[in-house]
Amino acid sequence: RLKGDAPVSVDGQNMPLSTALRDHFEITTITRPFVKAYATTGHRPELAFFLRPENDDDFRSYCYGREIVDLLTAYPPDSLSAQEFVGMFRRLQPRLYSIASSLRAHEDEVHILVGLVRYQSYGRTRHGVCSTYLCEGLGEDEPVRIYPSPSPHFHLPTNPDAPIIMIGTGTGVAPFRAFMEEREALGSRGRNWLFFGDQHFATDFLYQVEWQRWHSAGLLSRVDLAFSRDQQNKLYVQYRMQERARDLYAWLQEGATLYVCGNAARMATDVHATLLDIVSKQGGQDQEAAEAFLDDLRASKRYQRDVY
Repeated sequence: RLKGDAPVSVDGQNMPLSTALRDHFEITTITRPFVKAYATTGHRPELAFFLRPENDDDFRSYCYGREIVDLLTAYPPDSLSAQEFVGMFRRLQPRLYSIASSLRAHEDEVHILVGLVRYQSYGRTRHGVCSTYLCEGLGEDEPVRIYPSPSPHFHLPTNPDAPIIMIGTGTGVAPFRAFMEEREALGSRGRNWLFFGDQHFATDFLYQVEWQRWHSAGLLSRVDLAFSRDQQNKLYVQYRMQERARDLYAWLQEGATLYVCGNAARMATDVHATLLDIVSKQGGQDQEAAEAFLDDLRASKRYQRDVY
């Protein structure tokens, strides 16, 4: 029941409530601190149920697929001022995107690859906070607040002739496009191998024309694709890795640097397990020796991951 033009103060600056919620605070994710503050300030003491340690599973289950608006609707406050309301939220967090371009190829430009998040849950259409803002909320010439976040652990080999193996899924392919642009601009002679996976070839082969051009030109030495929903049995990049196990291990033996970019919880874990299996079988090593092999690759900066 609050008005959008209700005055609030944020860091000593006065602004309308609508501006504060739009530009300064994370208003989607339900957090424990928010529930704790809301249970007290909004006079909904029954929400304290979710904060008890023994009810962690219930809290996670309730939050899955829901946002703060659902909590407010299900448990409306008895009374709440605009200033009290904004005081419950955590600050809007930055979103990190891998740079998908090389300055040698695009002077004074930085490209990013954004997957628009939109889905339905509990009768509402949900929108990714940053992806929707970038894809649909910005006019073509409007500025956007950005800052660089260096990633010193994820970079091309210093030797431009060293081979590289790139394993990425979805928008995780972004830095590999940058790698290829950089190597093309430098005239690097190192071999390049891409493993890429997504759902559908027709709609999800990101940067398709560029990969095909680089492959035709010989810069992209090998490419293996896995589109999980284009056939009855789901197909993932780790299956392609197993199919190419002998050559993949040979490239590593020949000094290739291996890169993995994508989802940390699923894709990166499965890829690591597949690498262990390949090293063990192709190298005739037990599990412990295979782990040591990958640890040595990490230590020599030849196994690099950018996962999220």
